[in-house]
Formats: sequence, structure tokens, C-alpha cells
Amino acid sequence: MKIEQAKLEILRKSKGLTQKDLADVLGFTRRTYINKIKGSTEFTATEMFKLSRYFNMNIEDIFSPPTHQIGELNTESDLV
Repeated sequence: MKIEQAKLEILRKSKGLTQKDLADVLGFTRRTYINKIKGSTEFTATEMFKLSRYFNMNIEDIFSPPTHQIGELNTESDLV
């Protein structure tokens, strides 16, 4: 499962966390965190679970791509 880097970074910033803070929550270094959000290394199932609990969200909501990309809204119902 590939991470949506922007999504995790938005969540991290919304909590006022640094990359180091979130790395500490997950139990690894800031460098490891950066490698994971860049996609050089994948998050483990345990790490995904920790993130979902920390942000009180489903794993899929953090790690799946958005339903729509910018410019892909086709109908009025997509805007609601």
C-alpha cells in the first residue's frame, strides 16, 4: 500500500507535529520517517495501525489515494 505523502504531511502539520515528533510516535528516527513518506521504504502494518489510532482515522483514509484529482470533478454531485 503506497502512502499519500501530502495527506500524511497535512495530518502531521494539523496536529502541530514535526517530522521528528511523528517519528517518535512510530518508534523510529526522523530519517526513517522521511524515507517512508518518500516511498523509499514502506510503512509496516503495525506502523499503519499506529498512525490510524494516533489520527483517529481508518488506515485506508490515510494510505489510499484521493477519490478525485484536481480537475476531475465531473458532475454537480461531485461538488457537494
